[in-house]
Amino acid sequence: MQSINQLVEHPLLAEKQVSLVIKREDVLHPFISGNKYRKLKYNLLAAKLEGQHTILTFGGAYSNHIAATAYAAKEKGFKSIGVIRGEELENSWPTNTTLKRAFDDGMRFKFISRSDYRKKESTVFIDDLQNEFGHFYLVPEGGTNDLAVKGCEEIITQEDKEYDIICSSVGTGGTVSGLIKSSFSHQKVLGFSALKGDFLRDEIEKIVDNKRWQLLTNYHFGGYAKTSNELIHFINAFKEATAIPLDPIYTGKMIFGLFNMVKHDTFAAGTKIMAVHTGGLQGIAGMNSVLKKKNLPLLNI
Repeated sequence: MQSINQLVEHPLLAEKQVSLVIKREDVLHPFISGNKYRKLKYNLLAAKLEGQHTILTFGGAYSNHIAATAYAAKEKGFKSIGVIRGEELENSWPTNTTLKRAFDDGMRFKFISRSDYRKKESTVFIDDLQNEFGHFYLVPEGGTNDLAVKGCEEIITQEDKEYDIICSSVGTGGTVSGLIKSSFSHQKVLGFSALKGDFLRDEIEKIVDNKRWQLLTNYHFGGYAKTSNELIHFINAFKEATAIPLDPIYTGKMIFGLFNMVKHDTFAAGTKIMAVHTGGLQGIAGMNSVLKKKNLPLLNI
């Protein structure tokens, strides 16, 4: 499987003499999209080597990670279990497009309260899951661990050496850490945080050992899964102009931030930028159901 680099043609980029290419990781696989494909690659190989038969992971109602893990596990011959945040979903999940897809791909669910979900990394909590389900290979929420970072290091190829700036959205820090580790010495990596706060900087610093990166924390639109009319209009306009779909959780915020920086002359004329499209488009249907309930504009699918 291979992504493609797609040149973005836009009046603002032409005016500022900045070139932008989007690395379409979202087209790597029809169901295991973008960085999820990269993060799961070596984890599933490790699970097979350990002789495990079940993959267990965590996620929310519209989690791209849950959907991708379910399909990847099925494809590689594993059973899968999703520990889902929100016990109120136990009776309504069949109407949720993400969870219904994961279930159809063989995943079985355990719905837990938000307070219990915060304990998901504790030894006692994991031991309880082992007692309930037996042996399993654990993939963390969002998929980020050392093997996930290793997979994400493969996003940048020799052909990408021509770019000055590499951009990625940031959720748990795994993807951007892989990009930082594999970037060339003349490149700077910009991470656009989808979460409110600065804590992800510490998580990234635990993984990488170079300083050729910057975490941008002012394009989160209120925090994880938060959005606005401005962001929705931007995503729809961008798709109409370029035919490239963006998701409102990660890539939409990254491209919005990047265009804002270009507008304010952050980059010198002649700068070559590559932005990584990490996928996540399956969650748009779920986001639209939320937006519809709030009488807000919908994303064009």
